Amino acid sequence: MRPDVGIRRLARRVPWSGFDLINAFNGWKRSGAAGRVMVAAGDGTVTVKVTGLAWRGEVCQQVFEEATVDLGRGLSAYAASRGGRGRRVGFPRFKTKKRAPLSFRLRSKTSAAGRAGVRVGEQAPRTVTLPGMGVLKVRQDTRRLRRMLAKGRAKIVSATVTYRGGRWAVSLTCEAADLHEARRHQPPTTAPGWVGVDRGLSTFVAAARADGTPVLRVDAWPRPARTAMAHQRRLSREVTRKQRGSHNRAKAAARLGRRHARTAAIRRRFLHQVCNALVNTHDRLAIETLTIGGIIANRRLAAAVADAAWGELARLLAYKQQWRGGQLALVDRWYPSTKTCSACRTVGPAMPLQQRTFTCQVCRYQADRDHNAAVNLAVWAEQHHAQVRDLPAGGPVTNARRGEGSGPRPRAGETGPDDAGTAPTPPGARRGRPRRALSHNSTE
Repeated sequence: MRPDVGIRRLARRVPWSGFDLINAFNGWKRSGAAGRVMVAAGDGTVTVKVTGLAWRGEVCQQVFEEATVDLGRGLSAYAASRGGRGRRVGFPRFKTKKRAPLSFRLRSKTSAAGRAGVRVGEQAPRTVTLPGMGVLKVRQDTRRLRRMLAKGRAKIVSATVTYRGGRWAVSLTCEAADLHEARRHQPPTTAPGWVGVDRGLSTFVAAARADGTPVLRVDAWPRPARTAMAHQRRLSREVTRKQRGSHNRAKAAARLGRRHARTAAIRRRFLHQVCNALVNTHDRLAIETLTIGGIIANRRLAAAVADAAWGELARLLAYKQQWRGGQLALVDRWYPSTKTCSACRTVGPAMPLQQRTFTCQVCRYQADRDHNAAVNLAVWAEQHHAQVRDLPAGGPVTNARRGEGSGPRPRAGETGPDDAGTAPTPPGARRGRPRRALSHNSTE
């Protein structure tokens, strides 16, 4: 019997919680349902020997546990969705190379001697030690993370090993203290000065203040998907021309996957650079909420909009502003920022995409289309700054602070701070602000 079929039948007979699934899986992997062999003796007798999962000793136990915990979360979400208590989700599906990259997660548990399971720079500066795998060399410098760990300003919760684009990557999920005061935005002492950020295709980003002062403008952007389209088509043809199931087809598919990974890396690096240029210098940003799914439905704009990754840009701005103590205003998607005159506030007719200059029919004011939209976004944020949403909380901004015992608790079987051997917050440390989650292989 296939292991996935056995796990599926097992999930139907046990409660959908992390601990129950882990206990049931531990019992199943040693049973005959997981694996058995026929042993023939010299006298002709045949016996059945239960082996279970023969390869279970080659893999760290935490790999099974974390995968089972994720299964419990998916099943709980599916049950809540069927009962009308959550968003609509389907039944959990098994991971495949087409839908998700191959990955597994390891917790950083602390031993009785006080030694963490996941360690950084133990034998060499650019090394990561994982439980069950030993010391791994990494490409990225770990100096900053090692300093934070040595000073107690960060602690490793888990490590995720991912295989994508022909390369293995290790991402360390950490709980880190707030940024230094010198790198955080200071509380405002005057009236709020917002900066509107307009996203586009001709001009990738145009940022301006409410008084018309330009802040940032990015006209030339890499367009990684369009630039690599010719090479990608050639690699795709090589894959289709190879015989199915052959080694040459597998190697051609790997080359195509590396090309896709490189395209995504170029786009991701550029988005981080643009977001850092905005967040490092401005504490109040206003960005328009776009229905990107509806825009992509337009076949003439789908490729360019997907290549620009507007949704990822907004996501990066949100968490980077949260780290630095800034604010991000989400402007109503129906606000006519493009066809509104930033001088007299007159709403004009709709503008075609090829018209790059805005001209007011009332006051004859002329300005660049993207700059005019950015100014209008800043004006909207100044008029509605009391309604700025706290993105991580999903509601209006409040000054309430959590107490020591308040806040969500990890469910049974989930990875929590106690599993990483974390210590309580030291006296005098600031509380109430969300702690940053750092990824070791990401660009901040």
